[in-house]
Amino acid sequence: MPIAKKKTAAKNNTIKLKFDTSWSYAPAPESKSAATIKPQYDLFINGEWQKPLSKKYFDTINPAKEEKLSEVAESGPADVDKAVNAARHAYEKVWRKMPAKERAKYVFRIARMVQERARELAIIESLDGGKPIRESRDFDVPTAANHFFYYAGWADKLEYAFPNRVTEPLGVAGQIIPWNFPLLMAAWKIAPAIATGNTVVLKPAETTSLTALKLAEIIEESGLPPGVVNIITGAGETGAAIVNHPDINKIAFTGSTDVGKIIQKAIAGTGKKVTLELGGKAANIIFEDAPIDQAVEGVINGIYFNQGHVCCAGSRLYVQESVAKEVIRKLKDRIESLIVGDPLDKNTDIGAINSKQQLATIHKYLDIGKKEGAEMYQSSCALPGKGFWCRPTLFTNVAQSNRIAQEEIFGPVLAILTFRTDDEVIEKANNSPYGLSAGVWTDKGSKIFNMTKRMRAGVIWANTFNKFDPSSPFGGYKESGFGREGGLHGLSAYVNLIN
Repeated sequence: MPIAKKKTAAKNNTIKLKFDTSWSYAPAPESKSAATIKPQYDLFINGEWQKPLSKKYFDTINPAKEEKLSEVAESGPADVDKAVNAARHAYEKVWRKMPAKERAKYVFRIARMVQERARELAIIESLDGGKPIRESRDFDVPTAANHFFYYAGWADKLEYAFPNRVTEPLGVAGQIIPWNFPLLMAAWKIAPAIATGNTVVLKPAETTSLTALKLAEIIEESGLPPGVVNIITGAGETGAAIVNHPDINKIAFTGSTDVGKIIQKAIAGTGKKVTLELGGKAANIIFEDAPIDQAVEGVINGIYFNQGHVCCAGSRLYVQESVAKEVIRKLKDRIESLIVGDPLDKNTDIGAINSKQQLATIHKYLDIGKKEGAEMYQSSCALPGKGFWCRPTLFTNVAQSNRIAQEEIFGPVLAILTFRTDDEVIEKANNSPYGLSAGVWTDKGSKIFNMTKRMRAGVIWANTFNKFDPSSPFGGYKESGFGREGGLHGLSAYVNLIN
């Protein structure tokens, strides 16, 4: 704790307090003993763990230590075909014929089991992905469980979700998820798919496969009929085999815009349905009448606490000129207080970057920002000697045309721009190839509604940022993709509506 020291003025004997801030928190690491990671993981196909026909495995690494955690199977085209065949058989013979209320029981059981193993899942998420345990524990795992609970409730109520319409499942869904929220993204996609009667072949990112494989263990223990959910691992070639498989009826992809465009081209003319949740460059807007301290904390939450590893991260900050100096000063003070270090330490604010490749991308953009003439400010914090780390960074004097203001960096890097009028900031915020999310900070409700009506973003937060709920749809415009996940919109993506 900081110690207040008395200092007496010589002239008037008034007492002032001077704070000694040269202190730090004692380490508070979460124990790894609650988590079990096998030395090797096979493929989860047709309710069983099966060796890959490719006979290949790859290492998954702890990005904070650069240490091997486990070996994970690498699926080849024959493995993908086996998983799709298992999903098709389960769909035709069992799952689509099962009464909806019985399907709901399985989905609810998975939700409860995720809750029961929450601590283990949070630890593995932080070990495998590098994110702070506070985020894994307090957001990722509870929100994943909540999605299963939410869609379990809808499974036997589809006539209320879609009044006067008859629903039927699509068939087999191929689902591909990214490395930033491995367990949560799996829940986002699996829960509505199986609740509406579809079966699934899911592939997690190659750098963060472990919590998806732990979810496979939970699904196995839940008694879900074999083949309803199949989880296979691999890299880009495995994902391509899923996308191009002729017996897949629906593709759900979360990832980069470039890969999303490839998927669109691949499925053109095939009749496959698709939802794409792609990149983002969210605009966070602070007006002069905003609660400044609250807004600053919202900016910190939107870009730094998640290492910027969120496609909806508020990585573009627009500040009204009259309060720009104050906001920038407070942001600099705040990032100095952020703790960068061991993801398993409960004090840590910013964990490790997910991979060496991603860290290289972030450093590339730091160099680009400086070459473009922006002024870079980084926290003075010390970084661990081993692992993939990046100090919280902000750029000032950024131009609208700068690459750091236009391109997705996916790291703890904030580009700060200024504006004078509502019309100016609307034009600047919308001047982006992306349109996933945005934030508005102001004391006036009328200004909030004016801004949200005119901004081209799928999700817009007012006086907060990065708030999610299973009942709320999430998705973007433009190159941020199309379709929605979450809420009733998430259900509609997995059904055909008849009549």
